[in-house]
Amino acid sequence: MTKQKMKIMLINPPNCGRSIPEEEYGITSLRQIFKGEPFNLEILAGPLKDHEVMISDLKCETEDAFWKTFDEFQPDVVGLTAVTCEANTVIRLARKIKEKRNPVIVIGGNHATYDPGYFNRAEFDYIAIGLGKKSFRELIGALADGKKGQDIAGIAETSPGKPLTYATRNYDETDLMDEVPPRYDLVAKYRNQYFLEQLGLTMGFVITAYGCTHKCSFCTIPKMTGGKYLNHSADAVIRDIQMLGDISFIRMVDANTFGNLSLSLDLYKKIMQSGIRKKFFADVRADTIVKNPALMKNWKEAGLYAVVVGFEDFQDTRLSAYNKKYQGHVIHEAIDILHDLGIVIVGDFIASPEYDEKDFEALENFIAAHRIEIPVISVLTPIPGTPLYKKMKKDIIISDLDYYTFTNAVTKTKMPAAIFYKTFADLVKRLHERPHKPN
Repeated sequence: MTKQKMKIMLINPPNCGRSIPEEEYGITSLRQIFKGEPFNLEILAGPLKDHEVMISDLKCETEDAFWKTFDEFQPDVVGLTAVTCEANTVIRLARKIKEKRNPVIVIGGNHATYDPGYFNRAEFDYIAIGLGKKSFRELIGALADGKKGQDIAGIAETSPGKPLTYATRNYDETDLMDEVPPRYDLVAKYRNQYFLEQLGLTMGFVITAYGCTHKCSFCTIPKMTGGKYLNHSADAVIRDIQMLGDISFIRMVDANTFGNLSLSLDLYKKIMQSGIRKKFFADVRADTIVKNPALMKNWKEAGLYAVVVGFEDFQDTRLSAYNKKYQGHVIHEAIDILHDLGIVIVGDFIASPEYDEKDFEALENFIAAHRIEIPVISVLTPIPGTPLYKKMKKDIIISDLDYYTFTNAVTKTKMPAAIFYKTFADLVKRLHERPHKPN
């Protein structure tokens, strides 16, 4: 039993990040607004039932409303999460929080995992590195007992001006805390604001697995679990789907859904047996689709509506450079399988700063010829801590993390910058002129 009931505020930072196309060339159409729920915070809150926990989503409420809530709640612990383009924003937010009350402040998320030293500052007390569901619970337990958290694997106590030291966590299935569901109730007041803007539909998130054993050079997922792929049980996934009530569209959160064939079949069978009738979105690798067409057919029967496929490119040389571990013909085969099954394709592609007019034209022709219903194009961005960053570091000309939004080129473009961004924006506009309508 802990000695003190803690008041814990978990904060999703506001929409932020800066735009070169907008600031330099007046192009506003590339601005990205994230409207998904702060699912990682809901998961972190799950094991903290012994404490008073709230989630503040600054993507959904005004700053004035937030500070009013903060003053009323008076938290003992504040937990912040951040992707790379949000890193500077959370530093400023933490500084202001410290000035107002001085709670214990913990920072976690993708950027904290890949570049923890960036947050080794006075604004923060601890850095949660990697999957934090269990380690954060352990930290809260230590603080509630009047102790510090320097001996918890995966938790680093900050030491500004000195090297950051911490014990690496050896992740396994126990870190998933499979028996503990997310705290969906803590974001109930924001629920109607969580929707997929491009399709105009409300969507709920369900975690099916963490991590990835693949090593795509640009990706910030493998380190979250030390390169392991950890799966939730089918029963836990069913439980969470049912907790979302009448929400019709479910995003299965997993970098490689169906990466574990036996568990994927088990979940399919239990969805069918349970009578659940939802429409599912899943992230699936192209080679997983090609190797398991029967599984894809089963999941279509279970309600698989759309798959997000990280194609990245269709040329073998670039696929090899991204360490995708398969060639372009696999992409063609995966697309054919999905079309035959009537599964909507959300295709992720990467536009390299090395692109010229012919590259953009070839990408557009590929998307059109293969009838990719929902194409999503990002600018190649070397996120600190990734293999891509190490490879491209010498070429980076913009180090301000505010610009690491995947719509800015932080290395020099082959085309004149103004033409690169106009070509990119015009392509995105044409691709979105006929938006896919969910049925």
